[in-house]
Amino acid sequence: MSNDKTIGVILSGAGYLDGAEIQEAVCALLALSDAGVTTRFFAPNVSLVEIDHQKGEPSGGERNVLTEVARITRGNVEDIAAISGADVDGWVIPGGFGAAKNLCDFAEKGADATANKDVSRVVREALAANLPIGACCIAPALLAVITKKSGPKLTLTIGNDEGTAKAIASLGASHQDCPVDDVVVDAQHKVVTAPAYMYGDAPLSGVNAGIKKMVDQVVAWAE
Repeated sequence: MSNDKTIGVILSGAGYLDGAEIQEAVCALLALSDAGVTTRFFAPNVSLVEIDHQKGEPSGGERNVLTEVARITRGNVEDIAAISGADVDGWVIPGGFGAAKNLCDFAEKGADATANKDVSRVVREALAANLPIGACCIAPALLAVITKKSGPKLTLTIGNDEGTAKAIASLGASHQDCPVDDVVVDAQHKVVTAPAYMYGDAPLSGVNAGIKKMVDQVVAWAE
């Protein structure tokens, strides 16, 4: 199956503690491939603090987000500064702490967070053009950060983590609890979100089921 839709994927690195959650990213990319769409990959050209994924603590190193994303996308990645949010037919944003560290600073500042300027611009342009956006895991918090001062008040989910849900609500978005294998659909704004590994002990099959629903909804909305 193939069609002429193009979906942009925003990634935040390679590794769930300091970048994109790789399993979530692969689930999303497989669902997009199954849908027959063209996929373009984007990331900000900024540095990140490297985390040792065995020890769960900073390693003392520093990496580049754009370079790290190339590890997942087999080198195929573009600087998000060079794209408009309306240049594709829809967007998908996998989670991982990088979404809350490198695409915005929600992990550190919560309700006081701000987003990377180019990521913010692209999301705002997509929303203004009524293009669909799917986000999973902690990435819905990025959408809440971007729209907190102006823009639509989105209905989102990060699962059932009470503290994170309250922080999202404090940004002006509406949070709905959701099981790992399902999605919350904000049809008015064409935004669909899935919990994914916000349920840290969830089986990959459940994470994949929710992400596939999210991707399929983005593709269905895309024109």
